[in-house]
Amino acid sequence: MKDTLHYIRTLCRFVLLGLLVGLVCGAVGTVFYHAIALATRLQTGHPWLLYLLPVAGLLTAYLYALLKMEKDPGTDAVLRATKDAQTVPARLAALIFSGTFLTHLCGGSAGREGAALQIGGGLGTAISRLLKLSEGETKLVTMCGMSAVFSAVFGTPLTAAVFSIEVASVGMISSTAMLPCAISSLTAAYIARLLGAAGEAYALEGVPALNLQSLLPALLLGLICALVSILFCEVMHASRRLFGRWFSNRYVRVTVGAVLVVGASLLLGTGRYNGAGADVIAQAIEEGRALPYDGIVKLLLTAITLGCGMKGGEIVPAFFVGSTMGCLLGPLVGLSPSFGAALCMVGLFCGVVNCPIASILLSMELFGGAGLPLFALIAAVSFACSGRHSLYSAQSFVFDKASV
Repeated sequence: MKDTLHYIRTLCRFVLLGLLVGLVCGAVGTVFYHAIALATRLQTGHPWLLYLLPVAGLLTAYLYALLKMEKDPGTDAVLRATKDAQTVPARLAALIFSGTFLTHLCGGSAGREGAALQIGGGLGTAISRLLKLSEGETKLVTMCGMSAVFSAVFGTPLTAAVFSIEVASVGMISSTAMLPCAISSLTAAYIARLLGAAGEAYALEGVPALNLQSLLPALLLGLICALVSILFCEVMHASRRLFGRWFSNRYVRVTVGAVLVVGASLLLGTGRYNGAGADVIAQAIEEGRALPYDGIVKLLLTAITLGCGMKGGEIVPAFFVGSTMGCLLGPLVGLSPSFGAALCMVGLFCGVVNCPIASILLSMELFGGAGLPLFALIAAVSFACSGRHSLYSAQSFVFDKASV
């Protein structure tokens, strides 16, 4: 009887914590969603804002220095907090919010999920301090915060809940964290919808039947996604190393990077690769349209943007690279451009973050469950063949993917 009462009290405590974090982080995540949407509209409507990208970079660097975050740990700090209950500075949430807004406002090439995870982690730590929670509960609340803001920003609550507990340690999922993360994620999604944040969803065309003619192309695309995910991760990490080595002064570093992005955008003559690129992703999936060089240009501009010190995320650019690549490769292996784009978007996402379960859930929430076995196959192949490569240096591997 005592054990039963203990479990009931723990259950109630987890539910209350999940609700609290979901309400707070859901509201903040929704504000962030609308802020980035506003920045994107302003940048699209006023292309001259691109010329202010160096100013935005300098302002971001100054704010981080002012608040003594010169050595910005980024998303890695949040991942370490979910494993070791390390402190995530609450000011990180404000800094990444403002930095990502400035990047999008002035046309930097970056996503927003890195900011979502850092905002959620920072708020989670602040809540745990306020409530004087134990070390174990602090880790749970940090994961809940990540889930909630990710859910509010992307409108994918199941993916958000699982991603936050799957990403830190590959091969190990904390079943204890599932309940509070699911509660916080679903609560945040409800708050976001209530406050006008539209979730991501795409209409798929040409979903094939499950047979040998569809399994083999999915298998082949999974191998390609694994290779491209390795390239994606290596380019992102190399960019940070090279900028740090060549330009020791943070203000010079961010100025050079911003000027390179502005110059490349002007040479290309298009704003197609500025911002997150959600419109290009939608074109690839829903209309089957992409340019042959979309992926490589987006990868390089994102690497420069984030490598020089501007703020944002890598996952939406990975969506961009995967969807445009799949749109072009799909017809070559017998799939429709639309379905090929969707498959490779999920496959590349899985390859760079090493989260196969979250990837499968992502396909369900974005595409309604159509072609689910093929999404599961491409996620599994990309995960298995991408080795120990990852976007996040703090991500640990509990087991070797090649071991039995």
